[in-house]
Amino acid sequence: MITSQQAFCDYLQKEKNYSPHTLTAYLNDVAEFESFLKTHDADVILETVVYSQIRSWIVFLVENGLSNNSVNRKMSSLKSFYRFLMKSKQIEVNPLQKHKSLKTPKKVQIPFSEKELEMVFEENDYPGDFEGVRNRLIIELFYTTGMRRAELIALQVGDYSVYNKTLKVLGKRNKERVLPLLECTAALLNRYLIERNRLTVIENKNLLILNKNGHKVSESFVYRLINDYFSTVSEKTKKSPHVLRHTFATHLLNNGADLNSVKELLGHASLSSTQIYTHSSLAELKRVYQDAHPRNRK
Repeated sequence: MITSQQAFCDYLQKEKNYSPHTLTAYLNDVAEFESFLKTHDADVILETVVYSQIRSWIVFLVENGLSNNSVNRKMSSLKSFYRFLMKSKQIEVNPLQKHKSLKTPKKVQIPFSEKELEMVFEENDYPGDFEGVRNRLIIELFYTTGMRRAELIALQVGDYSVYNKTLKVLGKRNKERVLPLLECTAALLNRYLIERNRLTVIENKNLLILNKNGHKVSESFVYRLINDYFSTVSEKTKKSPHVLRHTFATHLLNNGADLNSVKELLGHASLSSTQIYTHSSLAELKRVYQDAHPRNRK
């Protein structure tokens, strides 16, 4: 007999098209909650849980040092699980129906400046071999397309259209979008393909971005690469692929791009997700306004 957790797994995988990483996180959170409950009652079943039991887990997590953000993420997994049980008519009342997320401080993402981007391209050494060209290409792709780290790692050679100068990207929930490439990015990608074809061993010939041994690059490798290169030009605390994605959106908005176009380029499902990037562009707008307005010069 299939369990509710197994059915939930199938639902997330087949109907929601969640990534393997997200799928694992959700299932682990539900299993962790069940394990907590069984330390108090070995016969407990998830379908009969009430909110007071969930509240006890929240208290336990907080008292053991888990941040409010992490607790909220676990609650998001539980919410999804109990919504599924409601949808499949396994329960009649959602125990999380009136749950409110724990308060968390709003983190303001600080993008790199245009000067810092100029410096990372001009002041770093990019040898003309495979690794040098690939490293520069990875930075270039993040900054000129705004793609996510997972999207870059999953790029296929066939996703690149030499004729149209575009890249097809597979985003969250398997949603495809086509990203235009700047001339400089397309030229660098063409050069990279030449170096890539010189590798003696390629494990997966379809994958676009590879390490020097011809294997798929890891998420940690890409993170370290961005952090290392930007550490030479920036003193910002956070230097990651996501900050580069944030920088891409902010610089576009600062230079007149409309919000809806940026939304499409980023692959956001709604404008509300894109609007977080307007805070930085508003700061730039204020600076320009104050510098330019005659009343401020008196």
